[in-house]
Amino acid sequence: MTASQEDPAELPQCPSVTGGGLLPGELRAWMLLLAATGAVEQRLRSVVKETLDVSHDEFLILCLLAEQPSEGLRMTRIAELLGRPKTRLTYQIACLQHAGLVTRKAVCGDKRGVEVALTDKARGLLGDASATLAETVGQAFAHVIGPEQREALCALVPKLPDGTH
Repeated sequence: MTASQEDPAELPQCPSVTGGGLLPGELRAWMLLLAATGAVEQRLRSVVKETLDVSHDEFLILCLLAEQPSEGLRMTRIAELLGRPKTRLTYQIACLQHAGLVTRKAVCGDKRGVEVALTDKARGLLGDASATLAETVGQAFAHVIGPEQREALCALVPKLPDGTH
């Protein structure tokens, strides 16, 4: 059985805000947030591939562009926001363009600038898949965030919902 298939009850306990370790509460909370984000990404990878037929990194690009006006974003800004090297981003954008999900155009007045925007096809696919993707994110967070982790994360995210109704 792999680590991802193990029963959550058998996994080591995540640190909490009262962990008694060397880390201050803010750093402990940050580490919990990183762990939770990693768990979400792990679950989301397969769902993204199945529903959109793109890699997780390509999905992140689509999500950035989905939140932009129709004119899109410059490639340098996308690389900056995702913390990715421009050369790797160029390859990912080319894959998305080949799939008909983004367009590229030169920026007016800047012969080196390239702007990327979603196509209608990509907007439709994201719209169709958004409920499934949002549910996956919610389930992944619910799986890794217990009461102690929630308490620790509240140090960084004070308005984190408690999941009770």
